[in-house]
Amino acid sequence: MKQSIKTVASGFIVALVFPIISYAANSDTLTWAGCGITKYAFMAELAKAYEKKSGVKIKLQGGGATAGIRQATSGEVDIGASCRANLENMAEERNAYEVPVAWDAIVMIVHPTNPVDNLTNQQVRDIYTGKIKNWKQVGGKDQPIELFARRGKISGVGRTLRELMFANYDQDFPGANNIVASTTPLEEGIEKIPNAVGATGVASAHRRKVKILKLNGKEANIDNIVSGQYQMYRPLYLVSKGANADPRVKEFISFALSRQGQEIIRQTGTVPYSDAMGLVMKTIEQYDRATERGLYTTQAKSQ
Repeated sequence: MKQSIKTVASGFIVALVFPIISYAANSDTLTWAGCGITKYAFMAELAKAYEKKSGVKIKLQGGGATAGIRQATSGEVDIGASCRANLENMAEERNAYEVPVAWDAIVMIVHPTNPVDNLTNQQVRDIYTGKIKNWKQVGGKDQPIELFARRGKISGVGRTLRELMFANYDQDFPGANNIVASTTPLEEGIEKIPNAVGATGVASAHRRKVKILKLNGKEANIDNIVSGQYQMYRPLYLVSKGANADPRVKEFISFALSRQGQEIIRQTGTVPYSDAMGLVMKTIEQYDRATERGLYTTQAKSQ
């Protein structure tokens, strides 16, 4: 969490560190891999606008947050994307350079026919820990809960959920009876199974035939995310090799942070990083309170 706070708080400084953009029309291609939620939220639109402006094409792949961090750091791809901070205790991620460009919200999603509209923090925790096993316990039908969860503990959604909901990076999810490898099968499963529930990013959820639940009575809309009233928010990062990155990578990240880039992100329905700078201090305050209570217990090392 300390690394997360440090990255969020200092990220916008990159606009001053990276060079002034000087676009040169060419047919060069940069490769991008990483967080699927970032990809579906705004990357396609951002890449298209950048190609039109600079002549540089961004070839988009997937792979998830961990792949985005590690492949960008190793040079396997030019640019990575992540919905979690890099883990400094892991050699493969230690030298990743992350720049926050937008904000996302973690949401609980269910099948469209599920009558439940809202869950509290405690209900979410109890579902994941197996204390709540039937929808009737949270105002739904008398049916067993089918909880979907990501395999491992360092995926973008999984780690953020553990951080914000449990304040424990090593939290197990014994209530999960459907363990999947990535976000796509999680969302697809919930689209098909009437009693299913799981967590994903709001930008990705909006593109699925699912119901997005309120959390503590608050919708994960733009106003509630910006104000911090919807509590499960997190930065979305672009990742590079920092000072050793290709100049074209630095130019693209500068473009993403520019007024034009942030407006493109805004038009996709995603909150630009510059629109919610107040969340940085809220995040620091949350961490300080949790630390004082001794809630951050471990740095999960399992994948």
